[in-house]
Amino acid sequence: MIEWYDWFVYSTFSVYFASAFFPEGDATSQLLHTAGIFAVGFFMRPVGGWLLGRLGDRKGRKAALTVTVLMMSLSALLIAVAPTHSQVGYWGAVVLLLARLLQGLSVGGEYAASATYLAEAAPAGRRGFFASFQMVSMKIGQLIGLSLQILLQQNMSEQTLTSWGWRIPFVVGALGSAVVFWLRRNLVETDAFEEAAQEAAGTTRPDKERGTLRGLWEYRRTVALVVGFSMGGTLCDYTYSTYMTKYLHNTAGLSTTDASLVSFVAILVFICLQPLAGGLSDRIGRKPLLIGFGLGAMIFTVPLMTALGHVSTFGSALLLMIAGLLTITGYTSMSALVKAELFPARVRALGVALPYALANALFGGTAEYVALWFKDAGMESGFYWYVTACAAVSLVVYLTMRETKDVSFTRGDRAPHRAAEVTA
Repeated sequence: MIEWYDWFVYSTFSVYFASAFFPEGDATSQLLHTAGIFAVGFFMRPVGGWLLGRLGDRKGRKAALTVTVLMMSLSALLIAVAPTHSQVGYWGAVVLLLARLLQGLSVGGEYAASATYLAEAAPAGRRGFFASFQMVSMKIGQLIGLSLQILLQQNMSEQTLTSWGWRIPFVVGALGSAVVFWLRRNLVETDAFEEAAQEAAGTTRPDKERGTLRGLWEYRRTVALVVGFSMGGTLCDYTYSTYMTKYLHNTAGLSTTDASLVSFVAILVFICLQPLAGGLSDRIGRKPLLIGFGLGAMIFTVPLMTALGHVSTFGSALLLMIAGLLTITGYTSMSALVKAELFPARVRALGVALPYALANALFGGTAEYVALWFKDAGMESGFYWYVTACAAVSLVVYLTMRETKDVSFTRGDRAPHRAAEVTA
């Protein structure tokens, strides 16, 4: 929750600090600069995915989770104390960029480490339900950021928020990360990792390729599948959950307060949907939900985004945003789990981290920048069709991939299947 609060709060509060680091140009140009730094952070996620995925596969999921939160705490602190353009010119933006790069490293490992840990720790037959809480915790972190924004909006003037109030959420994030570091030191390692480590130790030759790019190369087709699997989903997720507050303010013309409140309520509903969809995937499989998302995103993205760009009331904006989030629930509720189910334990953390981070860097992290670029060029609807095209590519992957619901992670998972075969 804290890790993703720190990641998302940059985007949430950029409407206030954009002018502090980039004073030239209109509001859209300022947001375009901060969105560019937001996107650059994503290009460090593959590096973080490689480094921390390797750490997770070789030293344990707990080790990776502990390191990621330390890095996030430092990056939040850097943003909190970053000097503005009026103080040091564009050197303040350089500090902002360095902090965002560090956040990218952290989140690149966090996603895979937490997804792998949840998938391996959950009981067989209920992995979809338990793993859906990764998205729940991610979005709760985003909601805390929005809640803090609304609270500050109610108690501070626009001028105060723009001047120094935007620093408060980053101070909160740095302190929260320090608490999470203490919590994560007490995590128990998963059985799947322990079994893989014992099997490697029991062989005559150590598994030197465990958690390495060379070991992952054996599963290169699966890596490509995960990139295609993720591109449409991550783009839609960032479009509806992260970019939407700016879109409602900058395009539809809602006040920043109303746009923030719409996002808050819609994401709250979205959170409640995740365990329901995750539990459903344990019953009917992962593929039906993924295919439902792909079809829904292809059909409804253009009309939904067009309608959201012309809303004038709180109620209509809320209903349309919920409709968009409902569409992507089939992906968000268990996408991380499916990636974990596609790889063996020896390269699972790296296998989840690296291809997903690549897809995120190319599609999710650039969502705001591409959307604002289309708007700045006077053809905003082009972004809607771009999202639709990416969803179509992912749909092809969902239709052709194998079902992963019954994949075994540990010897305990495999025992019932062996017993059933013997009985038969």
